[in-house]
Amino acid sequence: MPFDAREHSPAAARNSGPILAVLQAMLPERGAALEIASGTGQHAACFGAALPGWTWQPTDAAPHGFASIAAWSADAGASNVRAPLLLNVLSDRWPSTGPTFTAPFDLIYCANMLHIAPWACCAGLMQGAARHLAPTGHLVTYGPYLEDDVPTAPGNLQFDASLRAQNPAWGIRALSDVAREAQRAGLHLAARHALPANNLLLVWQRTAPSH
Repeated sequence: MPFDAREHSPAAARNSGPILAVLQAMLPERGAALEIASGTGQHAACFGAALPGWTWQPTDAAPHGFASIAAWSADAGASNVRAPLLLNVLSDRWPSTGPTFTAPFDLIYCANMLHIAPWACCAGLMQGAARHLAPTGHLVTYGPYLEDDVPTAPGNLQFDASLRAQNPAWGIRALSDVAREAQRAGLHLAARHALPANNLLLVWQRTAPSH
């Protein structure tokens, strides 16, 4: 039996469809996307295949999943998904190696990173997005969030406790705190989509300068 480099995330398999439906409704036919924390590469393959007019640049802070990312994209026939690059959101230099990004991105996409990364990564993501987004581009973040006026689902409370037990620097983030970091970077929350399993897809864009 030939070796299969594809790593499998059950969560990515479940949420790809609902996330894709939102992306297809909001995105134009063509554009350039940068994915932060691509993980197994299932999202890159799914979205690249379904959005053929887009180029999709996967990245991750660790290279061990790069073979999986490439294998998923090859399996999906998504030739518009580029080879994955090393990118640490805490760095002022995106990507971490090779030439820096010069052309702006119409979409920067980041799923399920903020709660399994130190809080400083939120500021890094927002500031990096502000540097690399096209003027009318969007940053899309996906995952669980705590909201001030919305009761937190019991499953998310348990998930948050388990994350903090694994690493005190991890945990589900308060949407109000994330919005403050976005505001500091010149971004604001433009749309909130409630998706299955108590996750949110949030769309951020540049804040127009006040006159």
